[in-house]
Amino acid sequence: MIPDTPVTDWIDQALAAAGPLPCVVIVDETAEVNLRWANNSLTTNGQMHDRSITVHVFAPAKGGTAVGSMSAPLTSSTDIEALVGRASASAAAGEPSPDAMDLVSLGVDEGYANPAARTSIAVLADVAVGLGELFATFGAARDALFGFAEHRLTTTWVATSAGARRRHVQPMGRLEINAKRPSTGASAWVGQSTGTFTDIDLNGHAAELRRRLDWGNTTIELPPGRYETLLPPGAVADLILNAYWVMSAKDAAEGRTVWARTGDTATRLGEKVSPFPIALRSDPARAGLEQAPFAIVHTSVSGQVSVFDNATPVDARDWIRDGALTDLFRTRRYAEGTGADFAYPVGNLILDAGGTASLDEMIARTERGLLLTCLWYIREVDPETLLVTGLTRDGVYLIEDGQVVGAVNNFRFNESPVDLLGRITEIGASEQTLCREWNDWFTHTRMPPIRVPDFHMSTVSQAS
Repeated sequence: MIPDTPVTDWIDQALAAAGPLPCVVIVDETAEVNLRWANNSLTTNGQMHDRSITVHVFAPAKGGTAVGSMSAPLTSSTDIEALVGRASASAAAGEPSPDAMDLVSLGVDEGYANPAARTSIAVLADVAVGLGELFATFGAARDALFGFAEHRLTTTWVATSAGARRRHVQPMGRLEINAKRPSTGASAWVGQSTGTFTDIDLNGHAAELRRRLDWGNTTIELPPGRYETLLPPGAVADLILNAYWVMSAKDAAEGRTVWARTGDTATRLGEKVSPFPIALRSDPARAGLEQAPFAIVHTSVSGQVSVFDNATPVDARDWIRDGALTDLFRTRRYAEGTGADFAYPVGNLILDAGGTASLDEMIARTERGLLLTCLWYIREVDPETLLVTGLTRDGVYLIEDGQVVGAVNNFRFNESPVDLLGRITEIGASEQTLCREWNDWFTHTRMPPIRVPDFHMSTVSQAS
């Protein structure tokens, strides 16, 4: 049981425990509800609630400032002073931080003292009722449904000893449904990101799953090779996120990522990466994809985020505009040293090129090619080119003369998401989507379907 003590009282206690040393306190309180099902039957439902605290204490070090950071569950006030003491001791024994800056001193957010947001299992009531109906119809057809739905509200407070007091409530909801047809071995997956679960169309998802299972009634074996390939928005998100996560200006300037200019230490800023007028941007205020309007940094990551930047205001950023690279991540310290702006990796990502075609319209225009549905087990192979490898899963289909004619075997692929941007031949209409591989970490994306003329299926995979 989590005590009802106001979080802001405990934050004040932690700041006071640091004494004269600068300090940042972050408290995260999460309320979550979920449903899980397997083989056309609800298996579990649950409700969880937890609270944790992260403390960064900053101490003078030879030639600079050292940081000591500690995190722990927050269940009583007696935990706080001991935690701050450990962070202070760590800072006193530490080396100077290369990204040291003065702490942010902005004022108090309206609503800062409000308690944490709550969710309840009632949020998922309509989903549970709708699933009961789908279990009956899919079971009658001898098909089986598996999956889960979860809704989470995370309230975060960030306070600095310099005077900043910030609060944000982050909603996160996701629905994943996997359908299987034992008689053919066909498998299909759909997913949706949502903040409220009021926009879930279970019947629409069910219709898409049935369509894909029916496509799988015919199976076709294809060899590895390069194929014209359509990727739906979720698969595009899984690939583009790999390119987003390495957008560090520092790493690029040091020649260590795909965003470095070949042959020197300059970055590719200003370089065209696609012939299409692609815009890749993050916007904390984007409706349906809202994120904290300030930096929340539990751990520094060199070249990307710094604990010194906690509570710093965050704005919308165009990472790619009109097909050209226009911005990269920069901490405040690195930005100051390069004469550029602070640029923070916001937790949403939007790719748009003005396309209007739906995935079905793109299928209808395909003479012969493959339709991927989702990717998984994506791993980086070469950081300098951002070559990644991964597997297809839960449905790869052959398109001939504008019609899906059957399911093909799975493949291992080898591709660079950045290189793909330069080879795309069609981009459809962007829509809010849920990626498959990375949705444990990133659920707020808006992506289009794309056509790639020569997607590299390097080997046949036995994955199902």
